[in-house]
Amino acid sequence: MYSKTVKPILDFILAVIGFIILLPVFLLVTVLLFFANQGKPFFIQRRPGKKCQVFSIIKFKTMNDKKDASGKLLHDSERLTTVGSFVRKTSLDEIPQLINVIKGDMSIIGPRPLLTDYVHLYNEFQNQRHNVKPGITGWAQVNGRNAISWDKKFELDVFYVNNVSFWLDLKILFLTVKKVLISEGISAEDAATIEPFQGQY
Repeated sequence: MYSKTVKPILDFILAVIGFIILLPVFLLVTVLLFFANQGKPFFIQRRPGKKCQVFSIIKFKTMNDKKDASGKLLHDSERLTTVGSFVRKTSLDEIPQLINVIKGDMSIIGPRPLLTDYVHLYNEFQNQRHNVKPGITGWAQVNGRNAISWDKKFELDVFYVNNVSFWLDLKILFLTVKKVLISEGISAEDAATIEPFQGQY
């Protein structure tokens, strides 16, 4: 009953309240990133949600679009702006996803929505992450986030899917606040972002 009825209602209420409270921060970051990214404060990308239904995720854009001489985008670490680095370190880049939660595409808590390119690479165990709505934060995020391996990430995601409860969500919520305050597990070691998933069977 919790996952099918109570959780969606709580998601909507908390997302609306959270967005209203964070609106001043949302507007300030939007303006700062507008100038830092040549008029492009938002990053919008298609991601697979529950049952692999694709939706458009909204995040603050923390990297610019600078390219090398051949027209290829520079490495992520070279495109991460000063403002973007701060926004990512403080997890402010996740604020726009409250809009996704209000729309019903996402949940406050659940497995993070990954790239659509990865869907065909999942084995049966890994694909269980799509049995629930993706979340802004989740069990994998409070247990290492981008600093853990793909195997561990999927293991934690599937554990959450099979053990969804109010108390687990509450625990994840409190741990998320703690992780944000100490900026732990934001990136893989020596990298701005985690390495792409190559498929593991």
